[in-house]
Amino acid sequence: MTNEQLLPVIQRVMDKLMNLGGADYDKDKSSSSEQTKQGFIARDFGIEEWDWPQGVGLYGLYKLQNFYGDDRYKDFFRKWFENNCAKGLPSRNINTTAPYLVLANLLGELDNPEYEKMCLDQARWLMEELPKTKEGGFQHVTTAIGDRNGVLLNDGEMWIDTLFMAVLFLNQMGHLYDRPEWRSEAARQFLIHIKYLYEKKNGLFYHGWSFHLNSNFGGIFWCRGNSWFTFGALEYLAVARETLDPGVCTYIIDTFKAQAEALKKLQAPSGLWHTVLDDPTSYEEVSGSAAIAAGILRGMKIGILDESFKECAEKAVAAICDSVAEDGTVLKVSAGTGMGYDIDHYRNIAIMPMAYGQSLALIALIEALQ
Repeated sequence: MTNEQLLPVIQRVMDKLMNLGGADYDKDKSSSSEQTKQGFIARDFGIEEWDWPQGVGLYGLYKLQNFYGDDRYKDFFRKWFENNCAKGLPSRNINTTAPYLVLANLLGELDNPEYEKMCLDQARWLMEELPKTKEGGFQHVTTAIGDRNGVLLNDGEMWIDTLFMAVLFLNQMGHLYDRPEWRSEAARQFLIHIKYLYEKKNGLFYHGWSFHLNSNFGGIFWCRGNSWFTFGALEYLAVARETLDPGVCTYIIDTFKAQAEALKKLQAPSGLWHTVLDDPTSYEEVSGSAAIAAGILRGMKIGILDESFKECAEKAVAAICDSVAEDGTVLKVSAGTGMGYDIDHYRNIAIMPMAYGQSLALIALIEALQ
């Protein structure tokens, strides 16, 4: 697709993202376990809360500002961080680290010493206070349902989401402040997540690993989970590559290439991917498909992937555009997805507009611009 075709779609998606509004957090206090299991978590909705859906949402807007090469969304970013700081931040955990990635990238632009202190404190917390699994994995601690000051420890569990939500930030801070121990820890986390979540038999990633169960839970190859690596690995390497040990760099690239080859074979005729990648009866899902498309497009641009991926990428971009409503809403986006013990858990996640769906679609379309 041409820039002339893509830019109006990008504009609509961006407008919708910035105007998603907030959510009634109190609804979570009375939610049933079945509603929560299906992804009906009020704090995840809208763009205003400080948590992972909104943090990923901000990242798409940040990427779009970078594309334009100016500071056109600076006021939006400033107000977003000011409002959240005034309200008070939720508990420290993996998911609430996500907004810090954008904040770290905007420190010079926003020029607020308090923001620098916040970022440094969060990086130190990840290193020193975040609970760790066996072998030092970042335990996927999340915000408690209905209590923004509480946490769900998910004891002994590693989730693929962690790489995008927390490790990209730690790596960014390690480079901004020349902290080799932070950079080293980020590399270690990529390696340990590959070790326990990557399935060499098919090139895909499991959603999570439990040291207590000694298993990958339901053994499901979840679309958006895989996409956190497809896109996140290249975001990581874009910052880390010059300082990263060449052997580690090659290892991550080889894993990315193997995953991309596997994903190409599983793409649906529509151009999207199914929410359970190897289950064609599960619904097609846009947020994960968009992040996969973004990773493939970036991989081609930097020469990691060859031209055999061109058709795959083009079909995905066209399908993403077809999934954008007239008002800019990105359709076919699955809600927040907790760890599942069977395939039905992923098949039954609700579909609804989400900040990360808007953002990941934005990022894919930006990558598709010539």
